[in-house]
Amino acid sequence: MARPETWQLIAANYPVSVVMQTRFQDIDPNRHLNNVAFAAMFENARVRLNRSLRPWADRPKNERSMVASVAINYLREGHYPDDVEVSSGVSKIGRSSYVIAQAMFQNGQCIATCESVIVCRTDGEGRPLRQEVVDELEKMRTTG
Repeated sequence: MARPETWQLIAANYPVSVVMQTRFQDIDPNRHLNNVAFAAMFENARVRLNRSLRPWADRPKNERSMVASVAINYLREGHYPDDVEVSSGVSKIGRSSYVIAQAMFQNGQCIATCESVIVCRTDGEGRPLRQEVVDELEKMRTTG
């Protein structure tokens, strides 16, 4: 995976941020946040972003959004008990998918970045994103 672009390392370039507490159970034998904890915090922030884009109650019953891929760059060690801030936004919008770009910050430094490809499926098959979904995604664009 390529190193993150400079814009990805700046919290202000993301429209949504959430502060999360780290937990004792998140540390590895070296007393650093483990990779599973990073993935879980990115997932939690990603779900919050998706729920704010399109409330689940408004979506047709036969439509699903699914994670097609997740790529995490671990840039620095994270530490317990310091909180982390996960910043998120939409970096790309395709015909039937979009990319959520995220960065995790602790004590003023970016410690990881994440990109997740989300695909739209209707009746079990890939389908183009509905225009109202695209409109909501546009509101959550990253500025990088």
